[in-house]
Amino acid sequence: MNELSINIHIAGRSYPLTVSETEEETVRTAGKLIQERLLQYAKQFDLKDQRDALAMLALELSTENLKLKAKAETGDELLDKELKAMQELLSNVQL
Repeated sequence: MNELSINIHIAGRSYPLTVSETEEETVRTAGKLIQERLLQYAKQFDLKDQRDALAMLALELSTENLKLKAKAETGDELLDKELKAMQELLSNVQL
């Protein structure tokens, strides 16, 4: 796997990272999204300190992450129920 050295710019700082070629686009897109949201927060709430915008973004992303995890768990539970029902139906089939 080939690795690349890239720089991601967030909140006025540059972060050198080493990523695989397959991760590069995702990491760059994530960095761009973070920077865009920070600018939105700074403008929307007239924030002077980047740390406030970073804290608000961290809270937003953590909340989204928790919601997605809960949704995935619910989906897994439904899938398990459906698989069990199918197994039960198949166990009744005689060849």
